[in-house]
Amino acid sequence: MTRNDFCSGSLQYLSGLPPIGQGLPPSALTPSTQESQFKSPHPQVWLPNRDRGNKNIKRPLSSAEIKRYTQPFLDFITENPTVFHAVDTVARRLESHGFTSLSSREEWNHKIRKGGKYFVERNGSAIIAFAVGSNYKAGNGAAVIAAHIDALTTKVKPIPTKPTKAGYVQLGIAPYAGALNKTWWDRDLGIGGKVLVKDRSTGKIETRLVKLDYPIARIPTLAPHFGAPAYDPNPNPETQMVPIIGLDNSATESTTTSKSHESSQLQGDYSFTSTQPPRLVSAIARKLKIDDPTSIINWELEVFDTQPAQLGGLDKEFIFAPRIDDKLCSYSAIEALIASTSHTTTLDGSQPTDDDGIIKIVGCFDDEEIGSLLRQGARSNFLPSTIERAVAALAGGHCTPDLLSRTLANGFMISADVSHAVNPNYLEVYLENHAPQLNVGLAVQADPNGHTTTNSVSTAFLQRVADKCDSTLQVFQIRNDSRSGGTVGPMLSSAMGMRAIDAGLPQLSMHSIRATVGNLDPGLGVKLFKGFFDHFEEVDAEFA
Repeated sequence: MTRNDFCSGSLQYLSGLPPIGQGLPPSALTPSTQESQFKSPHPQVWLPNRDRGNKNIKRPLSSAEIKRYTQPFLDFITENPTVFHAVDTVARRLESHGFTSLSSREEWNHKIRKGGKYFVERNGSAIIAFAVGSNYKAGNGAAVIAAHIDALTTKVKPIPTKPTKAGYVQLGIAPYAGALNKTWWDRDLGIGGKVLVKDRSTGKIETRLVKLDYPIARIPTLAPHFGAPAYDPNPNPETQMVPIIGLDNSATESTTTSKSHESSQLQGDYSFTSTQPPRLVSAIARKLKIDDPTSIINWELEVFDTQPAQLGGLDKEFIFAPRIDDKLCSYSAIEALIASTSHTTTLDGSQPTDDDGIIKIVGCFDDEEIGSLLRQGARSNFLPSTIERAVAALAGGHCTPDLLSRTLANGFMISADVSHAVNPNYLEVYLENHAPQLNVGLAVQADPNGHTTTNSVSTAFLQRVADKCDSTLQVFQIRNDSRSGGTVGPMLSSAMGMRAIDAGLPQLSMHSIRATVGNLDPGLGVKLFKGFFDHFEEVDAEFA
């Protein structure tokens, strides 16, 4: 997939960003924020104060800088409705900040160097970015943040064409993880994802992204006037939660002729498009400017909420958005890596010295919501093999078991997945003193049964990081009479033997089609994650 194939809608997040503070109430626009609005075309990027010299790259984010991440996060969520769009946008963002793309199918030995910044993708739905300190030495540790960038969604079935019922055209979809729950009823749904297109002149197959982000599909509820069926708590997801995508007007002669002609154009001899709804094929072909729809040889499409992410609350202190779990921690982790490895020219014209001796890594994985077992998931070899190949390249192409084991033993991982924020209407379901709030900071997630990686050492480690970057940590643990969820932490830390903790930003309404976080939470995540990268070595030295 080439970057030129990327859906242009996400360019706002990359380059057409609003002024700092846009969307915030006047009281939130401090003089320092207003004065800095014109200092950068990329206001969401951490900007060091030049009057503090070379040490600025490791100073904590200010309150004004934390607010600058709010609107870009809203744009990121709105403009990237599928996992493929999100990963491609992250890759473009990294490239714009000096990261070099690596191919898993090529040799890395002569491409990775000290002081370099890199990223590698898998399946177009998972990405790992890493930066090597200029003072890195073989056997030094890695500071890792692992998140998942997939979200609950519904996917278009392989053959989604369904018989017309009562004049309605419907689309066959299937739930991904816990989607198609009651929050999906009566929502404006768009369609997008990855499309494989064959170039007839070269025979090459390329991947392109498509986004039909206007309301196309809707799952209609049954009016309460019909009695008991309308109140069924367990509707059949196969027969009663099928979206409508159009009307079938084939009863009129003119439309019958038109429809028949369109269908014959799309099908011809057997092709992939012959198994798909003709009007959907036509809409996607038009969007991608494909003259011959039969050159579409396959696709992976998702159905998603089209309502934009937006600020809410009396003082706009909330973010109401789809797909927060867990594009939120993925966004903050990537931005933290960029901020921690970005240099600026100081007043005397010199460049700050990047004296880090570690490898800083962010992994954004797919398939967490369904167990992480696929090749792009955290349970695969993606992260361990990336670390091993990077260490080998930095060691002249030779990575002994001892060298790799030392690297992992000297490392530390934050498993960053969203946590549960306290819901004021259900206080009784929360464990006392373990109920995180919005706009405060990350919540350390504890679980006595191994569903998280948190222990006393890792908690103390992250607390020291928080102390150094002026961040606040909260804590969450589920009650004994409730069921705990899982994260990518246990599978990765057990596979690599790396010290680890689970900590994520809290949200309301987890697994709803739309959820709620605080307007400062994206920036608070960047602040803590950046502090982890900046202060890892000095904090690690405190522990025996």
